[in-house]
Amino acid sequence: MKRLLPAPLLSVMLFLVWPLLNQSWSLGQLALGALLALVIPWFTEALRPNKGSLRHPLKIVRLGGVVLWDIVTSNIEVARRILGREAAIQPAFVWLPLSITDPHGIVALAGIITMTPGTLSSELTEDQRHLLIHVLNVDDEAALIAGIKARYEAPLQDIFEGSAR
Repeated sequence: MKRLLPAPLLSVMLFLVWPLLNQSWSLGQLALGALLALVIPWFTEALRPNKGSLRHPLKIVRLGGVVLWDIVTSNIEVARRILGREAAIQPAFVWLPLSITDPHGIVALAGIITMTPGTLSSELTEDQRHLLIHVLNVDDEAALIAGIKARYEAPLQDIFEGSAR
């Protein structure tokens, strides 16, 4: 089965996304989506030397809810600060020490930080132990780091590395 579908999740996603992109669930589009879902993972197999694995996939749903909530609340806070309803903005670059070691988890963490308004991941050290983030407003750097580690990094570590938390 692994030879037929080297990346089953990628195949499923390709099959589902293809008709959505074409805005048609016709038989022809479904057949083309199925063909692409089978062929693309074969050709991209060599581009994915480090295959990730999810240890606790159900925790993704909880993390998704946390991220969604943080995106909504961050949008409101950023709007208030930009429109001048809140105190002055104190931007800063902050080095976030990383406990997570899985490359897929680090990428997910950097993506979550970037998607959340008011924060942006900008650099990863060569040893992959620190992530540089830019924050629109920092009142307490230690609280910011503790919040990111608790809300995002710890669940990602559970999901990708299976650590007990």
